[in-house]
Amino acid sequence: MIEYKGYTGVFEFDPTIDAFHGRVVGLRDVVTFQGRSLDELRREMAGSVEDYLEFCAGIG
Repeated sequence: MIEYKGYTGVFEFDPTIDAFHGRVVGLRDVVTFQGRSLDELRREMAGSVEDYLEFCAGIG
């Protein structure tokens, strides 16, 4: 599990693509992220959450 701005992401390693993939839990919408390393995974989750927050702000 990883967290960013109060959002929690769960992830697993997929050996077929040699990368981690995950999703943010506790949302109505589906927010996903992936990365080849844990550092990249954290950055990608942060980016996905920021995109989601921007989207939500845009629809009011």
